[in-house]
Amino acid sequence: MHDVDVIVIGAGAAGMMCAAQAGKRGREVVLIDHAKKIGEKIRISGGGRCNFTNLYAGPDAYLSQNPHFCKSALKQYTQYDFIELVKSYGIAFHEKKLGQLFCDESAQQIIDMLLDECRDAGVRLATETEVQEISKDGDKYKLISSQGEYRVQSIVIASGGLSIPKIGATKFAYQIAEQFGLNIIAPYAALVPLTFQNELLDFCKELSGVSVDANISCGQVSFREGLLFTHRGLSGPSILQISSYWSSGAEIMVNLLPDQDMAAYLKGQKHQQPKIDVQKLLSEMLPSRLVQKICDEVQIKGRLAELSDKDLMLLARRLNQWTIIPSGTEGYRTAEVTRGGVDTDALSSKTMEVKQHPGLFFIGEAVDVTGHLGGYNFQWAWSSGYVAGQYA
Repeated sequence: MHDVDVIVIGAGAAGMMCAAQAGKRGREVVLIDHAKKIGEKIRISGGGRCNFTNLYAGPDAYLSQNPHFCKSALKQYTQYDFIELVKSYGIAFHEKKLGQLFCDESAQQIIDMLLDECRDAGVRLATETEVQEISKDGDKYKLISSQGEYRVQSIVIASGGLSIPKIGATKFAYQIAEQFGLNIIAPYAALVPLTFQNELLDFCKELSGVSVDANISCGQVSFREGLLFTHRGLSGPSILQISSYWSSGAEIMVNLLPDQDMAAYLKGQKHQQPKIDVQKLLSEMLPSRLVQKICDEVQIKGRLAELSDKDLMLLARRLNQWTIIPSGTEGYRTAEVTRGGVDTDALSSKTMEVKQHPGLFFIGEAVDVTGHLGGYNFQWAWSSGYVAGQYA
């Protein structure tokens, strides 16, 4: 039986941050992961360049049953704190758009930085290690693993959610939470492409690879970014964003030309350019393949002068207010994150510690805090990991 101060389970973004912080406080820390290669989600993120934070990271960019929960951690360790860490390692980065920060070279630089932080803080890393059992042992915890048994003061669960199972996602965090009597907010795939069936699927398949700038709405929430037609349905940043707010059976509305009131525009063009072909006119604004499919679908073609105002209104609605109901999502296989998770009511927002079980912490994606697309979820990992590392 090994006596240690802190064991962090899960050597991802949140886990490495937490382990390094606890180690810097002089705590004896063991960082455990069941995989051979650690930080895989960091490595594959941002097309291999890691969208490591967002300049605009704030509470409004996070979804949770308790929208106030994330405020304390985000305030204690901000995006600017992480940016300073990145700069201190000489890692070059750039803003791509909308406050999204990426490494100039490789996501591996972020992994190496975190590993260096852990190494400098004396953290022991144990990969390919399965956690078999966690139990209370007086005022401490007992952890049995495939590499031995530990008696430990603090255990931090940083094993993530269910997204991207091929790189090792499991239900481990939820199982431990339930073992200790914590509630789980039903998890589901978020930041994920939407799928369709029947005619809508055929429509998307025939346009696979076509992308446009669009505004996507679901209820009172909307996002304007790229939309991509795929052989399964719709993807692209705007769709991934709205997927976190969509629930089965709900409608989404797609505005393919968000800068233009198409009803007024088409009526105006009918007077100014009566002889122009409607498909030619629209192809100046949208990809011609998409224009042709839409015009075929609503059965409108020919010169503007030949089209009735009713036809033009029908076409305008199809362009500005395309209302559709997805059949589902691509699921955890391609989801960037998991929405839901450990109920924040059980945790201290200041420390990430379980209120009823001192010494037990949950951080990162395992918790019911889900960020928007664009570096927000990494910032939650850094912030929640940092906070737990101050108290574990």
